[in-house]
Parts: sequence; C-alpha cells; structure tokens
Amino acid sequence: MNRLSAAANVKILVGVLIALATVSAVISVVSLDPFGEQGSGVGRKFIDDITELARIDPNLILYEESSVRISTGFEQSHAIAVDSKGLIYVAGDNAVRVLAPNGDAINRISLSEIVRCVEPGDDGRLYLGTKDRVEVYDDKGQRIARWESHGLNAVLTAIAVSGDDVFVADAGNRIVVRYDLSGKVVNRIGKKDLERNVPGFAVPSAYFDLAVSKDGLLRVVNPGRLRVEAYTLDGDFEFSWGKSSVAVEGFCGCCNPANFALLPGGGFVTSEKGLARVKVYDAEGTFVGVVAGPEQLLEGGTPYIAEVPEQHRVGGFDVAVDPEGRVLVLDRIKSVVRFYTKKKAG
Repeated sequence: MNRLSAAANVKILVGVLIALATVSAVISVVSLDPFGEQGSGVGRKFIDDITELARIDPNLILYEESSVRISTGFEQSHAIAVDSKGLIYVAGDNAVRVLAPNGDAINRISLSEIVRCVEPGDDGRLYLGTKDRVEVYDDKGQRIARWESHGLNAVLTAIAVSGDDVFVADAGNRIVVRYDLSGKVVNRIGKKDLERNVPGFAVPSAYFDLAVSKDGLLRVVNPGRLRVEAYTLDGDFEFSWGKSSVAVEGFCGCCNPANFALLPGGGFVTSEKGLARVKVYDAEGTFVGVVAGPEQLLEGGTPYIAEVPEQHRVGGFDVAVDPEGRVLVLDRIKSVVRFYTKKKAG
C-alpha cells in the first residue's frame, strides 16, 4: 500500500469515527429517559447542554409565524416548492397537491410511487422526482414524460429548473445530473476530481438540496461537509460557504443544512435537522438572522423526543420562498405548511 492510499484510508477512518460519534449523540437525544427508569445513562448536564444550544437570542429572530397553518392532507409529506405566481406545490405520499397562495386546494396529481421532490418550471411544466427517476407533468396534471432511471442506488432528493436546464440531486449516487428539457443528460456535476478542484459530495443521508441562483451559478449543499458549494453549469467548482459549529451562525450534526431556498434579493433560507433551525444568510453566505428556532418549530421546544421510529425518520423541515418574500416551512412532523413573514422594524 502506498503512502497516499494509507493517508486516504486514515482520513476515511477518522470520518467514520466522527460520524459514529455524532450518530451516538443523536440517538442519545432521541431516546432520552428523563426519569432514569430505563437506565439510559444520559445525565442531567447533557440534557441541559442540548437545551441551552436550542435557545436563540430573541433579537436574532427576524420572522414571525403569520397565518393559519395548512394541512397537507398527507400521512407523510416530503417536499415543498413555490412558483413565480405564488402557487404552492407539496409532495407527499404518492402525490403532489397544488395550493393557491392562501392555501385553497387547486389540484392533486397522483402517482404510483412516493414523490420525494417537486419543482415547477417557468413553462408551466411540473417536474416530480420519485426514488430513481424524474416524471414531467403539464399544467393540467397529465404526465407527458418519464425520464430514464438513475439506477438501483438512486435516491432523488431535489430538482432545480433554470432556462433550458434541469438539475437533479441524487443522494444515493452522490451526484448532480444536468438534463435538457427533453430529458437528455448534458453532464454530471460533483464527482470528486482533484485536478479540477472538485471536492466530491459527502452525503451521509437522504438530504441533498440544490438551486440555481440569479448569478447563474448552481448552488448545491455538500451536507457531510456542512456547507453550500457553488458550481458553474459545466461543473467547475467556484467557492463555498458555511462552517461547522453548534453556534447559531454555523451548521452542526452529521449533515446540514438539510434543505435551502433562495430569497428574492439573492440570499438563502436554510433548514437544519437534528437541532431544528431555519435561518437566513445573505448572497455571500454571511449569517443574517433566524426565521424560527427549536422553540418555535418543535412541540414544547427541544429536544424532540420521537415516540416511534417513524417520527424520527420523517422529521425535519423543507423550506420555500414565495414571490412576496414569505418563508414557507413544510413541517414534516405534523405534515402542515407554516408561513413566516419578516417582522416590521421597530
């Protein structure tokens, strides 16, 4: 074995150990036994530390929940998107619901498979991602195309449409695939390539989001590296922002941010799982403030205690932004859409 391979193996081993330590910590939080009846061994200080991390300075919270929550009607909801007209698209179970900006139901599109991600195009088409492929629907809810499968290992988690391009995040294969509007593959983005300075995506779980910003660059979350990366449409790595930290301005855990959306002015809204936080960053990736923290997002604050394993698996929050700048939060625990509006100055 040469020295380069040995060094790489050491790095991989260290990464695995860190990931295992993080998982152990999360499991400890999820399975807390505050009365000590089950002998979990979790101390009071540990609980207090987690609770302290969840507290956010009220002066940093720039938004407030502004209207009645809307039930998605799904047993399990997965993703949310908003088009240029303010129409809301919620993917859940084996369907997508189309809602008016006020929450009134407009349409429902049913599939034979679970819908994991959704994205409306400017041409009126709707792009839906199942586990391994993209399906395209017209504005009447009729399927007009079914693209080729990404393979057995695929887990599609996000779609972005920009002009004549469609970008699909595949968490299972840890790659972004760029298509034209007909479904033909143009190129693949993100495969590790040291000569091109492409770091490669670290995707420990099925959270892998992307969007195309107004500057024309593709933004992709590299969740295992706790940052957002910028690429040209041809796949050249440009820069990244985000840092590993339990402080409110950073990202923590095994893989965050879990989801993000673009603000009209060029900034970002991010959502984290584990320590649930929805936050705002400017166009350069500098922390601006908080939309909602654990005390606003979770029942009774934090930590969130899963009563059954299914709750832990479907937990988390997807985010979208409408043309008016409202932040829409898809609460996947309660399967409702929540609306947040920026607080008025003074």
